[in-house]
Amino acid sequence: MSSRWDGIDEFTAVAEQASFSTAAKRLGLSTSAVSREIARLEDRLQTRLLNRTTRRVELTDAGRDFLARCRRLIDERDEALAAVQPDDSAPRGLLRMTCSVSYGERFVAPAVNRFARDHAELSIELDLDNRLRDLVGDGYDLAIRFGHLTDSRLIARRLASRRLILCAAPAYLARRGAPRDLSELPVHDLLTGSSEHWRFSEAGRETSFRPQGRWRCNSGAAVLDAAIQGLGLCQLPDFYVTEPLRAGVLTALLTEHRPPDEGVWAVHPHRRHVPPKVRLMIDHLRASLAA
Repeated sequence: MSSRWDGIDEFTAVAEQASFSTAAKRLGLSTSAVSREIARLEDRLQTRLLNRTTRRVELTDAGRDFLARCRRLIDERDEALAAVQPDDSAPRGLLRMTCSVSYGERFVAPAVNRFARDHAELSIELDLDNRLRDLVGDGYDLAIRFGHLTDSRLIARRLASRRLILCAAPAYLARRGAPRDLSELPVHDLLTGSSEHWRFSEAGRETSFRPQGRWRCNSGAAVLDAAIQGLGLCQLPDFYVTEPLRAGVLTALLTEHRPPDEGVWAVHPHRRHVPPKVRLMIDHLRASLAA
């Protein structure tokens, strides 16, 4: 006898991933098993939920409405299970996380790997992506984000801080001179990255500046290399430039206008009871990043 829950997790995963194979990987099942459960679910409902083609999967109108209800059901089920688990229960199941590429590679992934080594019953999916993913819509349990947070659907816990530093190579400064204040930035060669604005502090207030230049790349490592080669000014987080500054291959600029440190946050969807896998991972990341 089939359960009324059969197919709901599978349908939700496929709808969120728009792919049977990706959803199957997320659930730890075969693609055929996922397809079979969704077909049975559609038979029970007497309604088509997904339109399948050889290239993509799309929700029907009924499927779109059903997905919203399924997400609420799954959240409430997971909260109910978390509410009765003891505080010291071991993390298990699948934990889906997302973080920006460079910070994730340098700091988050090593910490996550140590956590995975110590908790064999937990599966982890870590997506490193510079896009701001929709945690609720894309089905993530946890994200690492920076700066000001605005999504009221999310709960945030501060893990660490990062500092933004304006700098340039000595060779560039010898050729073009150093800016004496913020008003001189537009006459310089500016190296822009994934951020649309540079942040500063002026007269005790935060201000922003939109850099315009002939060079742009969404990789912080590439921006750093361009700055070291003397192509212009850049503003990067401290973990990129601390060693180049110490070695003298970059020079910090306008330090009196440096903005307040940004928060590094662990954020997760709002739930009354946080699952142990999420709570324990946040505790682990906080200890690791603080160190």
